[in-house]
Amino acid sequence: MAKAITLNCDLGEGFGKWKMGLDEEMMPLIDCANIACGFHAGDPCTIERTLELARRHKVEIGAHVSYPDLQGFGRRSMAIRGHELVNLIHYQMSALDGMARVHNKKLDYVKPHGALYNDMMKDLGLLNDVMSAVSSWHKSVDLVVMATPRDKKSVELAVEHGLNLRFEAFCDRGYTNAGYLIERGKPGALLSTEQAVDQALAVAKGELRSSKGKKLSITADTLCLHGDTPNAVAVATAIREALQGY
Repeated sequence: MAKAITLNCDLGEGFGKWKMGLDEEMMPLIDCANIACGFHAGDPCTIERTLELARRHKVEIGAHVSYPDLQGFGRRSMAIRGHELVNLIHYQMSALDGMARVHNKKLDYVKPHGALYNDMMKDLGLLNDVMSAVSSWHKSVDLVVMATPRDKKSVELAVEHGLNLRFEAFCDRGYTNAGYLIERGKPGALLSTEQAVDQALAVAKGELRSSKGKKLSITADTLCLHGDTPNAVAVATAIREALQGY
């Protein structure tokens, strides 16, 4: 029997008194929480609250690691590579895992955030650095990468590192013909509730199409929902119901 596709969401992205997203409402609807580790968002108290929510709802814990870019919310590319990047990722993973253990949880996977995620999917050298960081921290921790028509290269690299990958698709974001996400702010980047449900089902059936109608050959293990959009809870609820049986 095929493994059920999971739902993941970026959470814990507040900072101090500033709150972002709908963590309390989203957590019961997802399987995996990508928790900010303080480099693009999040702080110790925000992390603690998010971990407690995850423990309560039996949700997997993922380190949402990023470039050190609080001002830009991790959406700006940085020229950080090699040993320096490995150390930055280890630092973030260790912080989240250490706090998780206080709540009788542990780190299950890593999902890079924002610019780091986008950059590694277009740069095999950078992807190799990210894989080096995750696999050298502990090989029981999975790495989330974007599902694309070019997955073979990611798989080959992961095998070299002895690393397990989770391939991710996005149900609330539009795709280009090349299989990448349409940049935020451009037409078709953000999908309505109805469009998101349709796209989630298309991914589950292997029938995903770009915004221009081109069929994209991808296979995903997990679907990302963004918790910082106005219709996030409605989208998550509708998708959870629609994916029963997948």
